[in-house]
Amino acid sequence: MYERYWQLDCNPFANDSHPQAYYQSASHQSALLKLRYLIENRKGAGLLAGAHGLGKTYLTRILARQLDDASGPCVHVVYPRMAAHELLAWLAVELGADRQSVGSETGGLDRTLHSIERLLTAYGEQDRHPVILVDEADLIDDVEVFQALRLLLNFHRNQRPQFSLIFIGRPELLPIVGRIRALDERLEVRCLLQPLSAEEIADYVSCRLAAAGANRMLFDDSAWEALYELSAGVPRRINHLCDMALLVGFSEESSIVSAAHLEAVADELMLAAA
Repeated sequence: MYERYWQLDCNPFANDSHPQAYYQSASHQSALLKLRYLIENRKGAGLLAGAHGLGKTYLTRILARQLDDASGPCVHVVYPRMAAHELLAWLAVELGADRQSVGSETGGLDRTLHSIERLLTAYGEQDRHPVILVDEADLIDDVEVFQALRLLLNFHRNQRPQFSLIFIGRPELLPIVGRIRALDERLEVRCLLQPLSAEEIADYVSCRLAAAGANRMLFDDSAWEALYELSAGVPRRINHLCDMALLVGFSEESSIVSAAHLEAVADELMLAAA
């Protein structure tokens, strides 16, 4: 709605923004490098944790785009709250198995495992290395699911796991996995995303605006401290506040967005939530 007014090519603060809008904060870039190291060196399991709104899923999309052709297929589990045999059957199909070749019930688990093993072996012979991303892993309440995924790591080729497994979730995931000692010891990397610092927020907003085609800074200097206090450095909150503030600035025909715009938006959001 406001893009033409601010001379933008697209919405700079959409949560599904394109990769050019990725801001390399110290925390996010460290996590990205660790996860790339895990996959490119064909290691087994890793973990990415962070509070809601810090960009875990967005980071995994950036990760998938940066991987070379030998890393794949990339299977993204977005709903992991299945029974262990159901999740394994789903993974087998996503890796390329025919639905008829996997067991949908507990009794068909052996067929499912044979299918997964054959597929992983075939990918290995092609010198390909699949990646399995398990999102919202902190919501898994059945330890058998974690154990089943861990046991898949026992499929080896040339003394290395035949795929990389990455658990993604809130910080609560760390103690959950920590209680499963056999899995915890298999984790090669652990990444914990942090909110943006006060110093990083201006750069983050500038990066987003530039990716959307802005030819000038649309926020004045008063905005940064207010934005940090109102968002606590959480990118999703920053996106929401900036998006609404640009809309308010457009409606008022302002030439720039100030702290007052951001505070007004925050007050409205608080009232709406009350």
